[in-house]
Amino acid sequence: MKIRIATAALMLATMSLPAFAADEFYVVQDVKTKKCTVVDKKPTDASMTVVSPSGAIYKSRTEAESGMKTVKVCTSN
Repeated sequence: MKIRIATAALMLATMSLPAFAADEFYVVQDVKTKKCTVVDKKPTDASMTVVSPSGAIYKSRTEAESGMKTVKVCTSN
């Protein structure tokens, strides 16, 4: 019985881990328009560039939006 409970707890923990990893936000700048936005996935193509200080990864959208106000290339537009 204890093995079943331990196995169930382990399976539940493994399934919930990806949900915790999804809390990543980036401040990016469109290469063509020079407009800054907040995205929840790291850009993989060359049309967007991460411009947050030292490539910072934010835990919430609100935190990323506040961080965007401190990025010089985003405030100069």
